[in-house]
Amino acid sequence: MLQAVMGEDGAATALERETDTRLHVRGNEVMVDGPQAELVARLLRQLYSLARAGNPVEASDVGRALEVLRHDADVELREVFEDVLLVRPSDGRGIMPRSLNQKRYVGSMRRHTLTFGVGPAGTGKTYLAVAMAARALVDKQVRRIVLSRPAIEAGERLGFLPGTLEEKISPYLRPLYDALYEMFPPDRVLRMLEQSVLEIAPLAYMRGRTLNDAFVILDEAQNTTR
Repeated sequence: MLQAVMGEDGAATALERETDTRLHVRGNEVMVDGPQAELVARLLRQLYSLARAGNPVEASDVGRALEVLRHDADVELREVFEDVLLVRPSDGRGIMPRSLNQKRYVGSMRRHTLTFGVGPAGTGKTYLAVAMAARALVDKQVRRIVLSRPAIEAGERLGFLPGTLEEKISPYLRPLYDALYEMFPPDRVLRMLEQSVLEIAPLAYMRGRTLNDAFVILDEAQNTTR
């Protein structure tokens, strides 16, 4: 059972260390000893249910699942980890929220026309927004995706940089391309760009635009102020 839930032994050891508990495996049963035994038992039961339903949580997400239960003892992990936004074509794995805050972020994008995502770097803000945009396009809720990002960093202005416009802006927009190539096969991304179903442009070139039936993402929006 433990291997089915966590996949690798290191995850179980990390869980024991994090919760000051001990896991004892006897056949298909797992005994939990320690001050947080009830929390760990609840975590394992829910992770096992997810695995049996065909939605196993990756070993790297066990810690996040634990934090979700610590924050809200009554929450059902399936409400977080079964919310598959899209399936990655590269490996067939689902793209989904990995924490309670990510779940709230996704929920806000579903419910509201405008959502602000604020948080430290590496917390999935851009990645999940692109996944939501891709899902909306696949479901025909929108006709195009527009991704934009301020392209003035380190005091550089595009007009003074060498190369064509595409060569100038490519380094600034690379994080958006990286996310897109996880959502769609590369050839489809190229077709979407050619057909203007997908548009990626620096914020300076978006002034005066009318964007109807579009999912618009402004990345690094904190850099739009002076």
